[in-house]
Formats: sequence, structure tokens, C-alpha cells
Amino acid sequence: MDYSGKQSSQFRLRFLCLALLGAAFLPHLLHAQTCLTADDLDQATKTALTNTANSFFSMAAKGDAASLQQNTIASLAGNFNGVAASIKAHQQDFASAQVSVRPPFELTATGTAPLPHAEFLCGVFNSTGQTANSRIISIPNLPPGTYGLVTLDVTAPKESDMVTFILRQEGTAWKMGGFFVKEKEITGHDADWFLQKARDFKSKGQTHDAWFYFIEGRSLMVPVDFMSTQATDKVYTEMQSARPADLPPSDLVVDGKTYKLTAMFPFAVGNDLDLIVRFEFPDVSNTPQAFQANMAVIKGLVQKYPELRQAFNGVVARATEPSGKDYGSLLPMSEIK
Repeated sequence: MDYSGKQSSQFRLRFLCLALLGAAFLPHLLHAQTCLTADDLDQATKTALTNTANSFFSMAAKGDAASLQQNTIASLAGNFNGVAASIKAHQQDFASAQVSVRPPFELTATGTAPLPHAEFLCGVFNSTGQTANSRIISIPNLPPGTYGLVTLDVTAPKESDMVTFILRQEGTAWKMGGFFVKEKEITGHDADWFLQKARDFKSKGQTHDAWFYFIEGRSLMVPVDFMSTQATDKVYTEMQSARPADLPPSDLVVDGKTYKLTAMFPFAVGNDLDLIVRFEFPDVSNTPQAFQANMAVIKGLVQKYPELRQAFNGVVARATEPSGKDYGSLLPMSEIK
């Protein structure tokens, strides 16, 4: 998703507005969201955040989802299946991993209602935006409170991950409010490899391939997709010159029938990098019709953009009804005629 780049543009606009309004208004405008970096935190808070993250990771490494759930905020504890599944999927690698903790952040959101778009400016910014050590962290629909963000670098024999905990302070305790695992490499390749491939595709005029590889490379640069840095902002600026005019997707006509495409993005499964395409469909309970529509969209998309054959192992089409329920089908590139 094109997320943190959008935040960068919003920051530049915000910075300009604040400069025009004057420093006297700054405290009032920014009172709702504040961020303290590890350099700003007192030692007790820093230690509490890192120790809590290490303790929660130890639970995950033991496959002890029950104990982790007991130390989770109520809203997440009541819908814990996704976290439990992630723990199960990664537990074997976590158990044999070497772990190091990155400097934590403390985020404070004030007010009486959830913030639709909580944006935290962490570190030092200048007149052009971010600096080498700054971060923008943006979390939608965030209830007021004090939060910690702690990322662990997890190196196992088979894979290396970035594991991030969002912690919420409740009384004197820190409870888990979010759990995110992102591999440092996708299909055996890191961010620099994807960015170089994107530039190679761009030089050949294959702007769709370039765009999707820029997205993947930029995502691998940060532990969570709701964080942006000076480096990701630079990539965002660079990738705009490769953005195809027909993205985001809209209509795809196949054999006289029009399909309304709603999203396209890369997705890794094992050693394969596939392209996901979502489109509107009235009722996915009719699986034969949904399957036929998926096949038509896949074949029509690759026929329209044959360059995709060089960038992806396959295409996954997901017929999606208005309720959000979907039905997906995968077709490897070798089988797309």
C-alpha cells in the first residue's frame, strides 16, 4: 500500500503551514501527538519497554500464545487468532534465533476520542523534511494513550525477521497492542536488490514492473509499513517517475465484459513473488462463477501487460463482494496462455 510516501507529502505540507503560522502556534497544533525517541526517554522507561518486548518475544519463541494473550490489551485479546497464527508460523525460527533490540519509541496521543490519523514525528526534522535519524509513525484510529514501539532484529538459520511490538501503557504495566513480523528478505532478496531491479525495469520502459518492485523494496526498508524514514521518502520521490498512468487500476475489459479492479500489489509466498489483483464481484458464494471471473481477470491482465511475465511467478485474482468477503485463485505464469 502506498502509505508512508503519502505521509511524507502530508509532512511537507504541514511543515510549510507551521512555518507560515509561526512558532507561537506550534505547541497547540501538535499537542495531540508526541513522540520521544530513545535519546529522549528516561532510563527506567527505556528499560521497561525493551524488557517487555524481550519478554513477549520469549513467549512467542516458546509458542506460548496463551501467556501472550493474557498480556494483551482487551481489544486485541478478543480477536487474537491472527497473532496466534503468526506465532505458530514463526515459532520454530524464533526458538533458534539471535535477537537484538532497536532503540524504542514512546508515543503519546491525547484527547477524548480515537484519532482518525495519528501521526508522530520522531527525532529531528529540518526545512526539507526528515533527517537521517528521524521517523514518521502513522497509526489510524488510535485511541488516546501512551504507547511504545519496539522492534527486534531476529536472526535465525533459515530467515531473518524484524519483529515489532506496539505496547500500550495500562497503569504501571505495558500490554501488547500490536504484533508485526516482517522478513528482511523476500524470495531470498533484500530491499537493495528489489530497488535495483525496479531501476532496471524502469530503464527498459517496463513501468508496471518497476512500480511494483519499488513498492516491495521500499517496504523492506522499514519494520512496519506505517513507518517512513528519510530513505523511504527518497525512494518514494524516485518511484513517482515510474508510476504508470493507469494505476491505481480501474477497468479491465475481457471478452467484452468489464471488471472493476480495485487493488494490485506484490505478495511473496515462499520463494515465489506473485501479483495480487482484487476486483469487484457481486457474490463470491457462487464459487464456479467467481473462479471463472478470476481466470478471466488473470489472463486479461497479463495480456494487457505482458511485461508482468518477467517480474512475477504468478497472478492471484481475488473476486471481492461489497461485504469484503473474497474468493481467490492462483495461476502460475507458465500456465497463462
